[in-house]
Amino acid sequence: MTPAVLGLVLFASLAHALWNIAAKSVSGKGYAFVLAYHGLSAILLTPIAIWLLASGTHEFSLGLLGAAALSAVFHIAYSVSLQSGYDHAPLGVVYPTARGVGPIITIIVAVLFLGERPTAPEIIGAFIVLAGIAVVTVHPKRAGGSRTADGGHGTNSHGVGRGLAWGGLIGTFIASYTLWDDFSVNHITDSPLLYFALSEICVATIMALGIVTIPGGAGRRADFTSILAGHRRALLTVAILSPLAYLLVLYAMQQAPVSLVAPVRETSIIVGTLLAWWLFGEKDIGMKLTGAVVVVAGIGLIALG
Repeated sequence: MTPAVLGLVLFASLAHALWNIAAKSVSGKGYAFVLAYHGLSAILLTPIAIWLLASGTHEFSLGLLGAAALSAVFHIAYSVSLQSGYDHAPLGVVYPTARGVGPIITIIVAVLFLGERPTAPEIIGAFIVLAGIAVVTVHPKRAGGSRTADGGHGTNSHGVGRGLAWGGLIGTFIASYTLWDDFSVNHITDSPLLYFALSEICVATIMALGIVTIPGGAGRRADFTSILAGHRRALLTVAILSPLAYLLVLYAMQQAPVSLVAPVRETSIIVGTLLAWWLFGEKDIGMKLTGAVVVVAGIGLIALG
């Protein structure tokens, strides 16, 4: 991995951690918040997509639209489960678990089905990442647990169990969209920007239809209105930083193997862990930092291997 690509991925990881902190601040309104920030992202990206197509630089095709639509489905599953996970478990467990499980699955699939061949240091690094996740998420039992500023999800054994379960589910969706998007930007289109813009438009369209047709839509529409009124800062932060972070990753995946890009972007675990402790009062910062450093060491082996 070249220094330039590594720089793209590291900057993306910082942006990713920051928007996750903003997303954590909005609780109990998962579907509506996801629709709101994807909708705003789609509004911002639509003129860019129109310009790219009108300029003749890139061509529209049904294959491109289909690829973007499938990507949208994976991203919706990821985004909704992420908000639900943050509602039911500590960010300091959900976030590192999801961001660690995702690249491990990606590496396995890339090796078995995509023909990528990681070196011995990269394989060792993958196992070190798993070990770091265990250090971050497994803690000695404490009687009675603890309450935190994020709505009461302490890092007791029950909270850790929920965090592991949600993190594992979210990580699976991360691997799904990472692998599919890597295939798309390398075999279906040469424009990550156009591809991502179409994907965001598909996400917003599908979720807007869902808020009308899925049972409980009235409550979600009320949530949507309250988000527009009371969570503008979080909404704007996520709507800008989320697409920025992922666009950088898409460009990186055009220049480096996905089995390397996927784990290196998880340096966001360090930033996310520190901010979860600072902003939400989550406990066991020593253990979490130790585990995060172990994860980064594994990522370093993967990147340098």
